[in-house]
Amino acid sequence: MNYYIIDGNNLIGKDPKLRSKSANLEDMSREKLAFKLDRYFSDKNCKVTLHFDGFPKEAINTSRLKIRFSENRTADEKIKEQIDDHKNPKLVTVITSDMNLAEFARVNSCRIIKSEDFLKMIRDSEKKDTESERINSINENDIRKIFGV
Repeated sequence: MNYYIIDGNNLIGKDPKLRSKSANLEDMSREKLAFKLDRYFSDKNCKVTLHFDGFPKEAINTSRLKIRFSENRTADEKIKEQIDDHKNPKLVTVITSDMNLAEFARVNSCRIIKSEDFLKMIRDSEKKDTESERINSINENDIRKIFGV
């Protein structure tokens, strides 16, 4: 089974919609990211761990993600530890744009996806979902009107 390890703060930093300079909005950005990832991975057969720096303030409940906080360490250290502990790192995909972390993952045979590339994958997926919803919402009468039948 494929396993995704996500550098949450790095991903937030690459998304202007999630990035916030206010400490009060940091929890909201984390929650929005977690829900976005939960939707993205909802139909995929994989395990996902989302890492954040610091301590949790409120629990973020998702159905597909395991969320870990680094507490007194850095999220990068916890991610490296998780890679080291994984039985088959070739099945691990690390999502980060942190060069040091990406190099560590690469040396350990993990697949790497840059945060900005992953965000594009999520946006493309959301567009497809919207198009599918529109197509599915068209009923037989709408088709007849369109084609004058």
